[in-house]
Amino acid sequence: MTGIRFAFGTLSILPVRITRWDREAARAGMACAPLVGVVVGLVAAGAGGLFVLLGAGPLLVAIATATVPAVLTRALHLDGLADTADGLGSARPAEDALRVMKRSDIGPFGVLTLLFTLLAQIAALSELYAQGWGHGALAAVVCQIAARLALTLAARTGVPAARAEGLGALVAEVLSVRAALAITAGVTLLCAAAGWLSAPGPLGALHIALAVASGLLAAQLLLRHCVRRFDGVTGDVFGAVAETSATICLVALALG
Repeated sequence: MTGIRFAFGTLSILPVRITRWDREAARAGMACAPLVGVVVGLVAAGAGGLFVLLGAGPLLVAIATATVPAVLTRALHLDGLADTADGLGSARPAEDALRVMKRSDIGPFGVLTLLFTLLAQIAALSELYAQGWGHGALAAVVCQIAARLALTLAARTGVPAARAEGLGALVAEVLSVRAALAITAGVTLLCAAAGWLSAPGPLGALHIALAVASGLLAAQLLLRHCVRRFDGVTGDVFGAVAETSATICLVALALG
């Protein structure tokens, strides 16, 4: 329960009280991060279903679905994505780029990144909802799981913190590589099983698995670049990794 409390307390606005704030709690919390994705995704899918019942078209349903994760996280991941884009776009040395990321304002790189990311998410969801509510709902859940699964992978050993303080420093390197990979494999298989049941058949399972893998791969490429540029990860980088994984996963599901 300590890990579940930590995961929901840090990765959502759900009224969950964090009972411990230390490395052990962070380790359990990052292992439980995909559970937050399940809950956020289900609420997002439910919001989409409500708009379908009200007679909304695919585009409006997609907007409602994409809004829910932003609300349930206080736009924490989106804010991290924008800050990371500003830091990377500044082309400054690591220390100066980190100062850019800590500023409260948002620069042109952050604005453009947010704009194109949200457009991609809404466009992909709209295409999927056009095929039926079930397709859009499943995608809404799977992409949110992929987003939090990317956080689990990013918390593995070998990915250091760029700062000595903050949430990024608390969760950096709390999981062993073996544990992070085992969780990733297990959760991906569960997502694939959902695809098998919804399609139904092996092609549905393969489609879901490849979409999750695509999101995770894109997130890991971004993570690697950020570690090279900032000499480690921050809370903002974790947010950027989550949004990247969710977006690429959605696009892959829509392209399928």
